[in-house]
Amino acid sequence: MARKALKLASWTSVALAASGVYLYSNNYLDPNDFGAVRVGRAVATTAVISYDYLTSLRSVPYGSEEYLQLRSQVHLRSARRLCELCCANRGTFIKVGQHLGALDYLLPEEYTSTLKVLHSQAPQSSMQEVRQVIREDLGKEIQDLFLSFDDTPLGAASLAQVHKAVLHDGRTVAVKVQHPKVRAQSSKDILLMEVLVLAVKQLFPNFEFMWLVDEAKKNLPLELDFLNEGKNAEKVAHMLKDFDFLKVPQIYWELSTKRVLLMEFVEGGQVNDRAYMEKNHINVNEISCHLGKMYSEMIFVNGFVHCDPHPGNVLVRKHPDTGKAEIVLLDHGLYQVLTEEFRLDYCRLWQSLIWTDMERVKKYSQRLGAAELYPLFACMLTARSWDSVKRGIGQAPVTATEDLEIRSNAANYLPEISQLLNHVPRQMLLILKTNELLRSIETTLGTRSSASSFLNMSRCCIRALAEHRKRDACSFFRRTQICFSEAFTLWQINLHELLLRVKGLRLASWVSTLLGWLTRAPH
Repeated sequence: MARKALKLASWTSVALAASGVYLYSNNYLDPNDFGAVRVGRAVATTAVISYDYLTSLRSVPYGSEEYLQLRSQVHLRSARRLCELCCANRGTFIKVGQHLGALDYLLPEEYTSTLKVLHSQAPQSSMQEVRQVIREDLGKEIQDLFLSFDDTPLGAASLAQVHKAVLHDGRTVAVKVQHPKVRAQSSKDILLMEVLVLAVKQLFPNFEFMWLVDEAKKNLPLELDFLNEGKNAEKVAHMLKDFDFLKVPQIYWELSTKRVLLMEFVEGGQVNDRAYMEKNHINVNEISCHLGKMYSEMIFVNGFVHCDPHPGNVLVRKHPDTGKAEIVLLDHGLYQVLTEEFRLDYCRLWQSLIWTDMERVKKYSQRLGAAELYPLFACMLTARSWDSVKRGIGQAPVTATEDLEIRSNAANYLPEISQLLNHVPRQMLLILKTNELLRSIETTLGTRSSASSFLNMSRCCIRALAEHRKRDACSFFRRTQICFSEAFTLWQINLHELLLRVKGLRLASWVSTLLGWLTRAPH
């Protein structure tokens, strides 16, 4: 018996040693990708974060100055631990972490500012892995498909990375290649997240983050199918074909699969890169206006919304032929399709917010699931204080004091915010994320809360609601009446915008005259 035990131990040691040598020498296999390691890391991080919240705040009076300072420290420690977990487990974890990092005015700043770095810390597959995916999906080696292929990726994201290449016919293309392990890991990762969120909810009953898991469960399979991404790109290009300022790269279907997407290569600077715009003489206000028009059209008129407009996915450039400023929209994996009922209610809500009709703000917020938390819901949508919402969101720009107040409220009202997010229609979640990303771009460009953005939104709302009424109209006279009403309201908005521009030019003229007089005045 002892001899058998010794023999078994010897063979086990040899097997473990051989496995260790193989893993060490094989770059494709990473111990971090083993389920036990990933699960253990996620469970340990969740336990440490939960213990920190349970013990650190227990003996401090709730709401006191000491409590607020201590809570901020716990938020920051927990955010860093969560960020480390996402970087270590990669794939789905980074994707979910990026989603949380985009919710600027909905989560405590300690979390959003910490998790934002995940956009620049996505994993990068080795060329060995890239070659293997291309070989498995396209059936040929890289050198047989391309005249040249840059080994260094243009960019790496949580699910894939993009390489620049040249086809044998001379076309320069962008090749998007999925990380080889992410598809196999994604379903297990989502199940793990679901279990951990349920476990945390037992400790913290106000912790309502199941919506995040539900969104990942629904959207990740779609994002991992690059053929679906290609179809989305062609659909939005056709849908917005009248916007001459929009460029959506062409898809090359003959060399595209579920894990490899070949598209036209388009250069440009990131939409938040003011230095690039100044160097290339691109008007910041024009770009911001175009971006607002484009997304208002998607949300209010078409109900088909690109939901990942972080700066890496929105480029700007001068058109090589016309010299006009152009927006290049990339990464079409994540779209939200809005039902007509939701889209029309959302139109009516924004119209009510723009025109400060508080009774309708309450009505349509409640129809969208906000119940008695409708003031908080309005603040979440606009990223403005309730006082500003009641006065009119287009009346005055956001001040630094108000911005700080909103960010503080995200921490103070976290249970109510998470409750709201758990009860609003699922369609609203990606719309909120999209709003936050667009707002972040506008803040960087210095164009946030400009009157023109609200006027563009209002135009789209009017057109969408008029189109709905025309479809329901039972007579030619009624349809004609709706058309005249729509045209008149749009004319009023155009006139209002013209008056604002004239006012702005007059003010600029006055300031210029005053400065000229001051410089000529004797000292």
